[in-house]
Amino acid sequence: MGAGISGLGAAMLAFTKGDIPFVSDYGTIDQPTKNKFLNQKIQFEEGGHSDKLLDADIIIKSPGISPNIPILLKASEQGLEVISEIEYASRFTKAKIIGVTGTNGKTTTVNIIYHILKNAGLDVALVGNIGNSMAAMLVHKDYEFLVVELSSFQIDGLKNIHIPIAIILNITPDHLDRYQSFGNYVQAKLNLLKFQNENDLTIFCQDDIVLSESIRNIESNTQIIPISTDRLLTEGAWINDGRMVVNHPSLKQQFNMEISQLTIGGKHNLYNTMAAAIVANSLLIRKEKIRESLSNFTSVEHRLEWVLRLKGVEFINDSKATNVNASWYALESAKDPVIWIMGGVDKGNDYELLKPLVKDKVRIIICLGIDNLKIHDAFGQDVELVLNTTSMDEAVNMAFRLSNKEEQVLLSPACASFDLFENYEERGKKFKEAVRNL
Repeated sequence: MGAGISGLGAAMLAFTKGDIPFVSDYGTIDQPTKNKFLNQKIQFEEGGHSDKLLDADIIIKSPGISPNIPILLKASEQGLEVISEIEYASRFTKAKIIGVTGTNGKTTTVNIIYHILKNAGLDVALVGNIGNSMAAMLVHKDYEFLVVELSSFQIDGLKNIHIPIAIILNITPDHLDRYQSFGNYVQAKLNLLKFQNENDLTIFCQDDIVLSESIRNIESNTQIIPISTDRLLTEGAWINDGRMVVNHPSLKQQFNMEISQLTIGGKHNLYNTMAAAIVANSLLIRKEKIRESLSNFTSVEHRLEWVLRLKGVEFINDSKATNVNASWYALESAKDPVIWIMGGVDKGNDYELLKPLVKDKVRIIICLGIDNLKIHDAFGQDVELVLNTTSMDEAVNMAFRLSNKEEQVLLSPACASFDLFENYEERGKKFKEAVRNL
């Protein structure tokens, strides 16, 4: 179900392994994808899900599809197995899976882990919510390690999978349009622990109050390893006198490193880096190799990505900030007066968290979306101007015209992109194009 990256990968892996795939998409399937199906003689339907799905032995659901749509409720009544693309793919790999989730920081963290493991010469692939189908990666070969970025929607679809190393970075309100309550969303993230045993590791941020309390109340045999930037720990990873320290009985070796040697800044990136360092340590990668990797890692596209400086004005692409907490990190790390480009599809956002930072750092807000009334109501009293735009070119040109030297133009939407763009990647690319066109 679904003919996007996930569905296409599942269909191709099923075909390769001798299963007979049938692909069903509620919308229109793009022509390049259709061509791939036609070349392999894979049957498909578009424009709706028919009852033909109920003839399947197994339904592999793309993560964006709600489990409560009528055809899936019918499938459940019939006792049909409904799983995710990641779980289906896991049946064809012997790789050690490193699963990373959290409201924010997932993409940066999986990229750091992948970078360290690749530099250490390990056979590793980077898959999942980052945009690489795990199934598609396994079509041609298996790997020793799979670093998997997991959204809550993807975790929802897991039923029986082994995840030896799990990371939960943080939990803040997001996707409340699908989960109805914050409690349901928290539970979706914590479901990752269900797929572990007493020999496995769960790394979590102790500074996140919701996450810390939730982990304490969950029954699990896994080895729990905390990370913190706010307090000195005796086990886990923490910051002491400008150094990152990693120490835990299950890790077999201690590790430390001057944080001044890290190539990516911001408090949020300390959490991401500490989590990655624990993973590398648990795999007994040489300390020198970990330090080398952490000191030459470059930032992820669309996440606080520096674009260019023009006439003293700096442009930052943080299109991946699709929720309030992600934009909080962006504003918190901003040093100059900010012209903030934000807006899009509101996912039940509460902007109260951002108000102190907006008052302190933001001079002008430029809205990029169809419905901006909530943004005007939230911040209209805190900044000089709140303006509306309906295209990226218009937003970037307006920001540049209104900017002063030494200011920063920050795209950090705090919203989903689907009103004006296909996804956050397209939104970020359009931003960079518009900036370069200046």
